[in-house]
Amino acid sequence: MSLKLKKGLLPLVAALFLAAAFAVPQLHSGPGQAQAQAAPAPQLRSYADVAQVASPAVVNIQADKVVDLGMDHPFLNDPLFRRFFNMPDDDNHRNQRVNKSLGSGVVISADGYIITNNHVVENAKKIRVTFAGEQEYVAEIVGTDPRTDVALIKIDADGLPAIEVADSEALRVGDQVMAIGNPFGVGQTVTMGIVSALGRTIGLNQYEDLIQTDASINPGNSGGALVNMQGQLVGMNAAILSRSGGSQGIGFAIPTAMAMRIVDALKSDGQVTRAYLGVMPQDLDQAMATYYGLERPQGVLVAQVNDDTPAQKAGLEEGDIILQVGDKDIRNASDLRNTISLSEVGEKVNLKIVRDGKEKDLKVKLEAFPEAEGQNGGTSHDDSDEDDSLSGVTVREISNRTRAMMELPDDIEGLLVVGVERSSNAADQGLEEGDIIVEVANHKVTDFGELKDALKVNKDRPVFMKVYKPRQARHVFLAIPR
Repeated sequence: MSLKLKKGLLPLVAALFLAAAFAVPQLHSGPGQAQAQAAPAPQLRSYADVAQVASPAVVNIQADKVVDLGMDHPFLNDPLFRRFFNMPDDDNHRNQRVNKSLGSGVVISADGYIITNNHVVENAKKIRVTFAGEQEYVAEIVGTDPRTDVALIKIDADGLPAIEVADSEALRVGDQVMAIGNPFGVGQTVTMGIVSALGRTIGLNQYEDLIQTDASINPGNSGGALVNMQGQLVGMNAAILSRSGGSQGIGFAIPTAMAMRIVDALKSDGQVTRAYLGVMPQDLDQAMATYYGLERPQGVLVAQVNDDTPAQKAGLEEGDIILQVGDKDIRNASDLRNTISLSEVGEKVNLKIVRDGKEKDLKVKLEAFPEAEGQNGGTSHDDSDEDDSLSGVTVREISNRTRAMMELPDDIEGLLVVGVERSSNAADQGLEEGDIIVEVANHKVTDFGELKDALKVNKDRPVFMKVYKPRQARHVFLAIPR
């Protein structure tokens, strides 16, 4: 699996965490010290004690995934050739092979529910779960959420060792954490590190609020546990940032505050229903903050309010600055998106805003993101009007502001691609974020209705489209299997 990277970085490698452990002696009062001294600090636990508490709940996961080889050699049409190399005669499997990917997972309930990363089990035909040195189970997928890279699977078992889940909001930069997983498939491994940063956004997923750690993590640890010094789960390890493919001390985990909200939805409904606001947020820099009379950059600027959305109904306006949602301070656009999406649908939240240099409160009743519309396609986009009726692709209508920012020629009309799932057919055929879909099935598409109508044409054939690529300033034609 390949992951999209920022310029100058090699692929973000999905993995977990590891670091050196050391013993910390307990401090004792000297014999000459007065009895009236304050009570001694609580005894620090050995790292072995932490591992003993958490390790039994961490499992190894092997996912069998069918991979398209993308080749069609004439020899593959020869039955004798295929039998000689023990290749299937079925045309549908001729250019495929089965990859066995390794990852990790965490048991969160004694009756067999296990959390892991979506990318560990994505497109898996069979999932095997193994406890350290014990029985192997076959797991079924309960539900997945690619936008946060969280998945919930289940095995048929009872009385399993389940981990205790802690609130990741209590973590502080500098806290010690232990990671447990299966790096490189060598078997269960525990590693140590500290919390290097909180609230990180790296562009790996559409919704991110990642814990950064300096613990050493490597491929195969994805989906494993990041625990505090009480052996409680605070995060699920997901990725590292690396130029070499190995650990370089910058690793990331999905916090339990986000992961468990997704898990609860998957467990109850099998899918995630997100609340939305309906604005285009923009981060503030110092110059913009000074213009709006703020001492420092804080909150997010509302660059656009979409029609018939909770934001518009509540009276939010372009140029407003959102400082808080409820009692949570908003630092950037990603912060706003995460806070709103993890809120309950139908909840009335208070927005503290700045308008015309004065603070003001607005009450907004959050609504479910419309069924016909998808979520946004990256960290630079908001929950604005979007459509994902083409599998794996999210598009948005082009506003005047977007046209100006992208410097699109006046004669280019269409729908802006704001998200393309990595495993989708569209990505395989070369469709990218930032492309403009001009025509589908030789029909011009400038809004969602036209797109849906065009997709109904020749439904038994691939989707044929004309696409304008702004980076190359040229049109291309793509045929995308449905």
